[in-house]
Amino acid sequence: MNLHHHDAIALSRRNLLRSTVLLGAGAALGGLPWGSDRAHAAAALEAEWPRVTAMLDKFVGERKVAGMVAALGWGKAAPNYIVRGSEAFDDPDAVGANSLFRAYSQTKPVTGMAAMMLIDEGKLKLDQPIADFVPEFANMKVAIDPKVSLDARPAKTQITVRHLLTHTAGLGYAGVGKNKVNDELLRLGVTPAVLSRTPIPGISPPVKTLPPNEFLKVAATVPLVAEPGTAWRYSMSLDVLGLVIERASGAKSFAQFMQERMFDPIGMTSSYFQVPQSEQHRLTSNYGLLAGLPLPIDPAGNSAYFDPPAFAFGGAGLVCTPADYDKFLMMIANGGMAGNKRVMSAAAVALGCTDLIPPGIDLTGTFVEGAGHGAGGRVGKGADAGTFGWAGAAGTVGFVNNRIGLRAGVYVQYMPSEALSIQKDFPGAVLGDLASRRGAM
Repeated sequence: MNLHHHDAIALSRRNLLRSTVLLGAGAALGGLPWGSDRAHAAAALEAEWPRVTAMLDKFVGERKVAGMVAALGWGKAAPNYIVRGSEAFDDPDAVGANSLFRAYSQTKPVTGMAAMMLIDEGKLKLDQPIADFVPEFANMKVAIDPKVSLDARPAKTQITVRHLLTHTAGLGYAGVGKNKVNDELLRLGVTPAVLSRTPIPGISPPVKTLPPNEFLKVAATVPLVAEPGTAWRYSMSLDVLGLVIERASGAKSFAQFMQERMFDPIGMTSSYFQVPQSEQHRLTSNYGLLAGLPLPIDPAGNSAYFDPPAFAFGGAGLVCTPADYDKFLMMIANGGMAGNKRVMSAAAVALGCTDLIPPGIDLTGTFVEGAGHGAGGRVGKGADAGTFGWAGAAGTVGFVNNRIGLRAGVYVQYMPSEALSIQKDFPGAVLGDLASRRGAM
């Protein structure tokens, strides 16, 4: 039985795994002095960001969410944090920069930039068929009408790395969008996401996710929802890409590649695909909103993220802190540099932040309408030029504006993300506060 929000936003697997985001355009509080000086510094920071602060006050004050963290940074400077609430409704620990949040689809830009590393090194090519690494994908079929049946015809085009980066591969996404292809992926265990240890009627997948090699093999037997390179369809493409990265790099696993090439060099010391039990005290609880009331889906004390995943999901598997994700965004904002250490070439970062969608694709009605799509994230155009980022299914948002050197993120845990306006409100609040500050100069 599916559960439903009072205004018809379904608390279903489809909505739980969707991720939409509208991107627009000092020292961390943890390093500030204690006592009155700390309070004054926090008050001064919140005065600089009144709309962002009011947004946190609203959602936490109304008990729609247990806690929220806003991270805001410029250039190479450490971020500032505005914080409200606790890590869970039943947890007295205040939420903060070092609390652990489920990033879900905010994992996608991290995986996308990992692919850009290999493209820069010549181990992958942007328009290379992924069948070079996953031979099972050499003879894909396309559903004639995925809303009606799995009847299919042979694909005319090979799926490429570019297609995976930009959701133009034609792949489905188990439980996301109602069609026969996605239903079949769900039935077969081609489900690259974790929700809860406790089965939730209408939400939890019917079978466990397949291990990586079997995942790819079975995924290749299911028809595509569109001809590769012809349509933007939100999909499991970044999860497939993570496994392509594993094979192209020669790494023992995608998780190992990310640890050695991304997390360790950047200093992301609290980023996990499986959360160590020792870090339970920092993990937030995730909630589902039912009739506006938050009910625990994945409580911190009994989280599914303590269990080893079938593999590291490149599209939705990351758990990290606001401090760690800001380090990733800072690396992007600084052209591949993390402090004095080069993690990626400036050219690889720049390419990943450009619109890589094949020409001629109609984006009307998609998450990226009016924009573009780069290495796993939305790329702003026009007034939003220079922005790159994405959001997560549990309400998080993270983006960078390379044109002005701004990094911004909001961290919270509730599902479905559309049940509250946080993902829409946050970029607008940031933009409004920046406009007010410019007007006051």
